[in-house]
Amino acid sequence: MQERGYTMKTNESAENYLETILVLSHKLPVVRSVDIATELGFKKSSVSVAMKHLRENEHITVTDAGYIYLTDAGRAIAEMIYERHNFLAHCLTTLGVSEETAEEDACKIEHVISKESFDAIKKAWSKIEA
Repeated sequence: MQERGYTMKTNESAENYLETILVLSHKLPVVRSVDIATELGFKKSSVSVAMKHLRENEHITVTDAGYIYLTDAGRAIAEMIYERHNFLAHCLTTLGVSEETAEEDACKIEHVISKESFDAIKKAWSKIEA
Protein backbone atom coordinates (compact mmCIF):
# COMPACT_ATOMS: atom_id res chain seq x y z
CA MET A 1 0.00 0.00 0.00
CA GLN A 2 1.24 3.49 -0.85
CA GLU A 3 1.33 5.75 2.17
CA ARG A 4 3.11 9.05 2.82
CA GLY A 5 5.32 8.56 -0.23
CA TYR A 6 6.61 5.05 0.44
CA THR A 7 5.28 1.55 0.02
CA MET A 8 4.96 -0.47 3.17
CA LYS A 9 2.79 -1.89 5.88
CA THR A 10 3.74 -0.01 9.01
CA ASN A 11 2.46 2.08 11.84
CA GLU A 12 3.87 4.61 14.27
CA SER A 13 5.05 1.93 16.68
CA ALA A 14 6.89 0.02 13.95
CA GLU A 15 8.46 3.27 12.72
CA ASN A 16 9.66 4.07 16.25
CA TYR A 17 11.23 0.63 16.61
CA LEU A 18 12.95 0.91 13.23
CA GLU A 19 14.25 4.38 14.07
CA THR A 20 15.53 3.12 17.42
CA ILE A 21 17.33 0.20 15.76
CA LEU A 22 18.97 2.65 13.35
CA VAL A 23 20.10 4.99 16.14
CA LEU A 24 21.40 2.11 18.26
CA SER A 25 23.26 0.63 15.29
CA HIS A 26 25.30 3.85 15.16
CA LYS A 27 26.18 3.56 18.87
CA LEU A 28 26.61 -0.17 19.40
CA PRO A 29 28.56 -2.90 17.58
CA VAL A 30 25.36 -5.01 17.43
CA VAL A 31 21.74 -4.37 18.38
CA ARG A 32 19.77 -6.85 20.47
CA SER A 33 16.20 -6.82 21.80
CA VAL A 34 17.47 -6.00 25.29
CA ASP A 35 19.20 -2.88 23.91
CA ILE A 36 15.95 -1.72 22.33
CA ALA A 37 14.00 -2.43 25.52
CA THR A 38 16.52 -0.44 27.56
CA GLU A 39 16.55 2.48 25.11
CA LEU A 40 12.76 2.74 24.97
CA GLY A 41 12.01 1.75 28.57
CA PHE A 42 9.85 -1.18 27.43
CA LYS A 43 9.63 -4.74 28.70
CA LYS A 44 11.75 -7.20 26.74
CA SER A 45 8.62 -9.29 26.06
CA SER A 46 6.93 -6.32 24.36
CA VAL A 47 10.01 -5.71 22.24
CA SER A 48 10.15 -9.41 21.28
CA VAL A 49 6.58 -9.26 19.96
CA ALA A 50 7.39 -6.12 17.97
CA MET A 51 10.56 -7.71 16.54
CA LYS A 52 8.50 -10.71 15.42
CA HIS A 53 6.16 -8.39 13.49
CA LEU A 54 9.05 -6.43 11.97
CA ARG A 55 10.66 -9.71 10.91
CA GLU A 56 7.38 -10.96 9.39
CA ASN A 57 7.09 -7.70 7.44
CA GLU A 58 10.70 -8.11 6.28
CA HIS A 59 11.90 -4.89 7.91
CA ILE A 60 14.53 -6.65 10.02
CA THR A 61 16.54 -9.85 10.15
CA VAL A 62 17.56 -11.53 13.38
CA THR A 63 20.57 -13.83 13.59
CA ASP A 64 20.69 -17.00 15.66
CA ALA A 65 22.71 -15.03 18.22
CA GLY A 66 19.86 -12.50 18.51
CA TYR A 67 21.51 -9.67 16.60
CA ILE A 68 19.03 -7.41 14.84
CA TYR A 69 19.75 -5.86 11.46
CA LEU A 70 17.60 -3.60 9.31
CA THR A 71 16.73 -4.88 5.85
CA ASP A 72 16.96 -2.41 2.97
CA ALA A 73 13.22 -1.73 3.33
CA GLY A 74 13.51 -1.30 7.10
CA ARG A 75 16.54 0.97 6.75
CA ALA A 76 14.70 3.18 4.23
CA ILE A 77 11.81 3.68 6.64
CA ALA A 78 14.12 4.24 9.62
CA GLU A 79 16.24 6.79 7.76
CA MET A 80 13.15 8.65 6.56
CA ILE A 81 11.73 8.89 10.08
CA TYR A 82 15.12 9.81 11.55
CA GLU A 83 15.61 12.58 8.97
CA ARG A 84 12.15 13.97 9.67
CA HIS A 85 12.73 13.88 13.40
CA ASN A 86 16.07 15.69 13.27
CA PHE A 87 14.91 18.26 10.75
CA LEU A 88 11.66 19.06 12.58
CA ALA A 89 13.36 19.26 15.98
CA HIS A 90 15.96 21.62 14.48
CA CYS A 91 13.28 23.86 12.95
CA LEU A 92 11.30 24.03 16.17
CA THR A 93 14.30 24.84 18.36
CA THR A 94 15.42 27.49 15.85
CA LEU A 95 11.96 29.03 16.19
CA GLY A 96 12.44 29.25 19.96
CA VAL A 97 10.72 26.09 21.14
CA SER A 98 12.46 24.44 24.09
CA GLU A 99 14.62 21.45 23.18
CA GLU A 100 12.44 19.08 25.23
CA THR A 101 9.19 20.23 23.60
CA ALA A 102 10.78 20.29 20.14
CA GLU A 103 11.92 16.66 20.56
CA GLU A 104 8.48 15.56 21.78
CA ASP A 105 6.64 17.39 18.99
CA ALA A 106 9.04 16.17 16.30
CA CYS A 107 8.41 12.62 17.54
CA LYS A 108 4.68 13.08 16.93
CA ILE A 109 4.83 15.02 13.66
CA GLU A 110 7.40 12.74 11.98
CA HIS A 111 4.81 9.96 11.70
CA VAL A 112 1.83 11.88 10.34
CA ILE A 113 3.27 14.47 7.97
CA SER A 114 2.95 13.65 4.27
CA LYS A 115 5.98 13.42 2.03
CA GLU A 116 4.64 16.35 0.02
CA SER A 117 4.28 18.61 3.07
CA PHE A 118 7.63 17.57 4.53
CA ASP A 119 9.41 18.25 1.22
CA ALA A 120 7.71 21.65 0.94
CA ILE A 121 8.76 22.61 4.47
CA LYS A 122 12.35 21.50 3.79
CA LYS A 123 12.43 23.53 0.59
CA ALA A 124 11.04 26.65 2.29
CA TRP A 125 13.37 26.21 5.27
CA SER A 126 16.42 25.98 3.04
CA LYS A 127 15.54 29.42 1.66
CA ILE A 128 15.16 30.82 5.18
CA GLU A 129 18.53 29.47 6.32
CA ALA A 130 20.33 30.46 3.11
